[in-house]
Amino acid sequence: MNEIKFEIVEEIGVLSENEKGWKKELNLVSWNDSEPKYDIRTWSPEHEKMGKGITLTKDEILKLKEMS
Repeated sequence: MNEIKFEIVEEIGVLSENEKGWKKELNLVSWNDSEPKYDIRTWSPEHEKMGKGITLTKDEILKLKEMS
């Protein structure tokens, strides 16, 4: 299994936090050296582990904002 490489380029904000300290965050993340995308997922306190999430392009995040 290949290792997933990631870099959190910008921490935008925390949406929620659970009792174990994991936070659901909106960040700008580069996955495997690709162009950074907006990313919503849960992270452990030091960002060493992550849960499942979703990535969105800038156009997709703007369209989502229009829907609200």
